[in-house]
Order: sequence, then C-alpha cells, then structure tokens
Amino acid sequence: MTALPAPAPIAEMVAPVSPEAFADLRSAVRPVVMRGLAADWPAVVAARESDKAIADYLCREPSRRPVGAIAAAPGEQGRFFYTDDLTRLNFVRGSGRLETFMADLLSAAAMPDAPAMAVQSEDIASLLPAFAQDNRLDLLPEVPPRIWIGNHIRVATHYDAKENVACCVAGRRQFTLYPPDQIANLYPGPFELTPAGTPVSMVDPGAPDLERYPRYAEAAAHASIATLAPGDAIYIPYGWWHGVESLDPVSILVNYWWAPGQPEGIGSPYDALLHALLAFKHLPPDQRAVWRGMLAHYVFDQSGDPAAHLPDHAKGIIGPPSPAQFAQMRDLIRQALG
Repeated sequence: MTALPAPAPIAEMVAPVSPEAFADLRSAVRPVVMRGLAADWPAVVAARESDKAIADYLCREPSRRPVGAIAAAPGEQGRFFYTDDLTRLNFVRGSGRLETFMADLLSAAAMPDAPAMAVQSEDIASLLPAFAQDNRLDLLPEVPPRIWIGNHIRVATHYDAKENVACCVAGRRQFTLYPPDQIANLYPGPFELTPAGTPVSMVDPGAPDLERYPRYAEAAAHASIATLAPGDAIYIPYGWWHGVESLDPVSILVNYWWAPGQPEGIGSPYDALLHALLAFKHLPPDQRAVWRGMLAHYVFDQSGDPAAHLPDHAKGIIGPPSPAQFAQMRDLIRQALG
C-alpha cells in the first residue's frame, strides 16, 4: 500500500478565548483546537479523577428520560459502519436509563475484548438539567448542548450542515478533518442508509484501501488532525468532514451545533439536495448545463442579485428573505408537487 502523508496538525490556541477571538477564528473558516476551554467544568474535574468519578457525577441526578444507545460486536473493532455487503448497519440500537448504560460502560472497561457501545447526541437540558447548568460554555450561551458517551469507538468520516464546537469531557478523542471540497476524494456512501444522518465516507482512514478508493490519497494530503484531552475543545467549521476516534474506555464529549446567519423559515439545504438529485441528475447533458446556469444565476448569485432589475413589489420569491417569502415558496413547491 502506498504510504500516505501524515495529517497536518490542527492550529491551536489556549483558553481563555474571548468572544472577539472566537469571532476571528470562525471568520477564518478553519478548524481550531482550543486547549483548556472547558478545563474548569466540574464534569472535567471528575473525569480527571477517575472513570468511576465521572460516572458517579453523571448519575448524581436521576436522568429525566430514557436514552438511545448503539452497540457493535467486538469484531467490528469499535467502528460503527456498514456490514460488508452494505445492506444494513453493523450495530444494533436500544434504549434505557443512562444510569444502566454507565454501569455497563464501566463493566466493559474491564473486558479484554469489549463490544463498542455509545449514547450519541442526547440533549443535555432535557436529560440532565443540573449538568447543563453546572457545565456551560460561555462562548455559546444560546446553543443547546448535546452529550456523547462511549468507549473505544470510531465514528465514520462525515459532515454536518452546522458549525460545531466539541468539548472533550472524559477520555481522549482524535479528530481527523478534511475541507468540504474533498467530498469526491472521500467517496461518500448511500443516502438511504447511513450511520450518521448524512452520507459518510466509505474509506476507513485507519486502514485506507487505495486500490478501491485511489482518490483518498488526495484527501489525505489535505487532512488535519488533533487529539483532545479532557477540558480541550475543537471548532469545526460548517460542512467540514470529520472522523472521530475515542481512545479510552470511558469517553464523554459535549458538543454545540449551530447554523448562524440563516433567515427564519429557510428550507433545509440537505432536503434541497435530495430534490436536486431527483430533478437534475438524470437529465441529458445539454439540459443539465441549462439548469446549472439557472442555479448559478438564481441561487448562487453568480452575476449579482438576480432581482436587482425589478421593482421591489415585483421581486417575489427572489427578493429579500422573510418568513412570508419562505411560506410563499413552500406554497409554490406544494403546488408543483401536486
């Protein structure tokens, strides 16, 4: 196998991070590690004491509701992915009390060949309100935090249509990131069945098969990497691909997703992508070229504001955004779909 270049280290800064510094790093649209950003959280202090201490800390208040959990057999080596034939996912789902999951997680930590197990993306405020109150990120006071808990697991490389700050609470986590323009070189998988909500990369970055996925070598040349310890955080810009590996038997992450600048009532870009596949992908090449130009003009403003030549009262759905305009668009789409 051809040797790939080592990923470049992700840029770093040391906490405290002021709102102005945070705004600057976001405007650069590059990932950044913020060392020690959550170091003072009581949960991080407990995690640094021991695995049992952080488990006790999480369970100090009764969880308000069940949580969803996933588990994969030891033979999957911690990778939540597909079966070899891509007909189903390689893990099972269940639900139960967080306290039970934490007890099982501590038991698994003593096993030489433990199954992979995880609780993923649970809203903290509705699950553990005291945790949410005592472990806050001042940089994003209005963004609801979510919690991720597991053992030695590997999350397939994927993207989110949001900006993301992820704070490592317990255990170490390794993040490998790729810019959005590397999508073709990451070989995304199916839309219909995915372990992460959006299509994931079919390439295992820990053991890439370059005969099957040769363009991954180019993605690897653009990769960047960082390992977070408890208290550290990472900023992941909108749409950046990232794979995450948990390196310890008890691993906890709190993350914050948000999509700033989107007008109230806007449609889902991901849903629009699905509709675009339906409408454009299988047209003859000459017709696709026509619609590529239409999208460039009306959607991506390639030649400036497409409504600039119209009086305000006539701009309609290509005028300035508003909830009323978006409602009108939805009505037109419903009529078009019958």
